[in-house]
Amino acid sequence: MSRDAAPVLTVQPIGHAEGRVRPPGSKSISNRALLLAALSNQTTRLTGLLDADDTSVMIEALRALGVTVDTFVADGCTVVAGCAGRFPRRQADLNLGNAGTAMRPLAAVLAFSDGRYRLDGVARMRERPIGDLVEALKALGAKIRFEGADGFPPLLIEPVGAVASDRVAIRGAVSSQFVSGLLMAAPLIASPAGLRIDVQGPLTSEPYVLMTLALMELFGVKVVRGQGHFQVTPAQYRSPGALAVEADASSASYFLALGAIAGGPVTVEGVGSASIQGDVAFAQLLQRMGAQVELGADWIEARSAPLTAADVDCSRIPDAAMTAAVVALFAQGTTRLTGIGSWRVKETDRIAAVATELRKLGAVVRNGADWIEIDGPCSVQEAAIDTYDDHRMAMCFSLAAAGGVPIHVRDPQCVAKTFPNYFAELAKLCH
Repeated sequence: MSRDAAPVLTVQPIGHAEGRVRPPGSKSISNRALLLAALSNQTTRLTGLLDADDTSVMIEALRALGVTVDTFVADGCTVVAGCAGRFPRRQADLNLGNAGTAMRPLAAVLAFSDGRYRLDGVARMRERPIGDLVEALKALGAKIRFEGADGFPPLLIEPVGAVASDRVAIRGAVSSQFVSGLLMAAPLIASPAGLRIDVQGPLTSEPYVLMTLALMELFGVKVVRGQGHFQVTPAQYRSPGALAVEADASSASYFLALGAIAGGPVTVEGVGSASIQGDVAFAQLLQRMGAQVELGADWIEARSAPLTAADVDCSRIPDAAMTAAVVALFAQGTTRLTGIGSWRVKETDRIAAVATELRKLGAVVRNGADWIEIDGPCSVQEAAIDTYDDHRMAMCFSLAAAGGVPIHVRDPQCVAKTFPNYFAELAKLCH
């Protein structure tokens, strides 16, 4: 479909916003929980699971691997029958869409599952790197071939024998999902001596790795973390019986930003100070910019106040940092967001996309390899926003309507990746 032919949703000018909202379940927790439940020894009951494209991709992949996954719409739970670390089907062709939270961990887990598996996705997934993870898996003895460009899906995984080493190195700078995937596979493939994972260089998006460790521990596997490395002992994942998935902190950022720039109070339920998600720190970023923010264990509330620019290292909150780029339109001074190099390998090159669309709104923007600067406040101009098949572009740029002009969002259905009813929830809060 051409850009001009894509459907358009107009977000009318937002004069004031207030109310309460509960975002859908965390994508990152949901897909990790689904995989760990599948690998565990018994049945797991998941409540609050995200119902969106990325989790559908993971569920269908697990079913293709022979795992029984039952979704009960009536009581909102999903039941996963664990396969005790051994997938029933030894051959499968998996289409993982554009879900990095499915592609990366499944590649790691399947590398030593004694089967022949092909992993592919949409065109953009074939542009998203996976070479660092594959290199580490090969160093352990995995037999993996790139069927297209080196370092990118599609992947062909073939059966191998025992793991070749009790130590492996992996680069941490490109994507934390590589480290998370290797960690989740490690208890199943470790030799009796265990597996030491050495992280080379900086570890980007570290809170997502900490989330992985927390969920692994919930499923009975504790990882010892040292300086620049992880030590994993061989173990069988054990089902906790039931797990309630938190509301998505990245999705919460849109509504917290809305409260900060359009009056408020806006209260987000289902995620708060007790969260295991790194993006909950977006609340602190808003406080730093001057917004009135309060947190409880499972809720966060934001109200407007005069906003000032901030210079922020966003390496720990890369997804929520996109929301901060739009908030910067309403802040006095130059907001500088750094540590966002991982944006370039997401659903689109987000640094280029965010800069382009902010300029359409009338903003003065500068950007580099891992940073972006926005001068504010900006007199927001009416604009048609291209979303690049990226759910977060659609959601964060919808907030620009708080500048008093209509915002026309092209291809709005891309939000189905993580938040299918986002625009309906936004409308409920806006007046």
